[in-house]
Amino acid sequence: MSRETGVRGNDRGQTVLVAAAMLALALLPLGFAYLQLGYHEDVAASTAPETPGSETIRLLERAVYDAGGEAVGHPWQGRTGAVAQVNASLAPREREIEAAQVERGVAVRIERNGSAADAWATENCPSGAGRLFGDCDAIGGMVVQERAGETHLLAVAYDLRVVDDRGETALTVVVRADG
Repeated sequence: MSRETGVRGNDRGQTVLVAAAMLALALLPLGFAYLQLGYHEDVAASTAPETPGSETIRLLERAVYDAGGEAVGHPWQGRTGAVAQVNASLAPREREIEAAQVERGVAVRIERNGSAADAWATENCPSGAGRLFGDCDAIGGMVVQERAGETHLLAVAYDLRVVDDRGETALTVVVRADG
């Protein structure tokens, strides 16, 4: 037995082992805390580059969603009037979207696409027995549907031409009114 520590030579190894175990137990909560912090990449560096027209499409989605309420309340027989009401709300927003893009160095031309609206209505509006809602009609690039005798805007089809520092891109998109 050593006089200074009061620990026998055989017990020294056990004391070191117990101290190492205590240290490991003390570090365990620190390890879990570190793992819970997680790692987040630089968000600006990790996002995919924006595709031409993506900002325009986002703005159009909001505009179409907002204008969709203009059709509600119009009887199905008066659907052309409902479409005219939606157009009166939507056309100025489309021009604003075109103008807003110019400030960022992007030229955008937005036009409605009647044939794309017809194709979308044919593909997405159910027909026959068992459907929940009435007929669909594509008018002036907009798709409307009869629901409980009223007109509801479903979608608007667009041709977009985007010119930016990467070049010129032509897109045809259908923006749903339900977001």
